Amino acid sequence: MRHKKHTHSLAGRSASHRASTLSNMAASLIEHDRIETTLAKAKALRPFVEKIITKAKQASVKTEKKDALHLRRLALKDVRNEDAVTLLFNEKYKEFANRNGGYTRIYKLALPRVSDAAEMAIIEFVKADDQGYKKAKKPASKAKKAAKTEAAAPAAEAAPEAQA
Repeated sequence: MRHKKHTHSLAGRSASHRASTLSNMAASLIEHDRIETTLAKAKALRPFVEKIITKAKQASVKTEKKDALHLRRLALKDVRNEDAVTLLFNEKYKEFANRNGGYTRIYKLALPRVSDAAEMAIIEFVKADDQGYKKAKKPASKAKKAAKTEAAAPAAEAAPEAQA
């Protein structure tokens, strides 16, 4: 049984083709900070690249050179672009020092791709100081609304008596 063995299949690609696609897209994302791709590829790329960023953060914390080198080699196994991994491990990891996960953000684009009508998205890195959007306040509960109307009702009755 395949319980909890979920991977994004990316529509008919073999495992090696999928790994190559994710490796290339991760390298592009690391170098350019933002890429435009299909929504399915962006959703597949998010956990892939976040695990690599976590390795870069762990390597910066490690005091032993041997452990940092091991983490760099693990990242190179996945990304297979030495320039991108060097950039991530030497400079980019600092942008995520204050974040505990959630290093990427996906925006869905309104218009589909012209050729095949695939849903398009932009995936980008989230900066360390970015708080994201603020959730809207939930409406007050019914009990609070009832209490407010009861408190307002005696005050409204007292006002006409005061005027008379």
